[in-house]
Amino acid sequence: MEALIQTIVIAAIPIILAITLHEAAHGYVARYFGDPTAWQAGRISLNPLRHIDPVGTLLVPGLILATSYLAAGSAMLFGWAKPVPVNFGRLRDPKRDMLWVAAAGPASNLIMALGWAILLKIVVLMPLNAYSEPLAEMSRTGININLVLMVLNLLPLPPLDGGRIAVSLLPHPLAWKFAQLERWGFPILLLMLFTGVLDAIIGPLVGQVRGLIILLFQFN
Repeated sequence: MEALIQTIVIAAIPIILAITLHEAAHGYVARYFGDPTAWQAGRISLNPLRHIDPVGTLLVPGLILATSYLAAGSAMLFGWAKPVPVNFGRLRDPKRDMLWVAAAGPASNLIMALGWAILLKIVVLMPLNAYSEPLAEMSRTGININLVLMVLNLLPLPPLDGGRIAVSLLPHPLAWKFAQLERWGFPILLLMLFTGVLDAIIGPLVGQVRGLIILLFQFN
């Protein structure tokens, strides 16, 4: 039980940062392009408490970590924060700017994954000490959770960021029809998750990006 608690504590910081900063990035870019909705709601903040969803940010990732620990295996970490409110109609050019608002979340996850990789490289190069292994494990979790969230959110399925990017890029008639999928997006995503289809799709993609990071930072 003590080891399980340590696992959850070590993973908590990178998971909360990955999920909450993803949402804050959406709000920041939306404000830049003319929509102050998230700013007015106090959601453009680095304070995780403003973004935490008790179920999606804490309960679900915690259960996945606990299950994978008890089963002596590994599982794809999955979670979400409270969505940042964005009024696309208030953007200066709604269809065009939607792309940048949507892309901000996955971009923030890529930046955080690189940041955790830098920390891991520092830990590897420093003399071994009592904090080496916890920091290394936290960094690995940070890399993995951010890559999973980045790839997951880039799937072209509304309301995921990739779906909104697709709506922005498609011609107006197709974009309108494609956007109608949003009402079914979350049930489809859950079905893909519980049937293993989601892991089969994003697992190889995450592995490829992770491989590039390993190559870039010359991890063994």
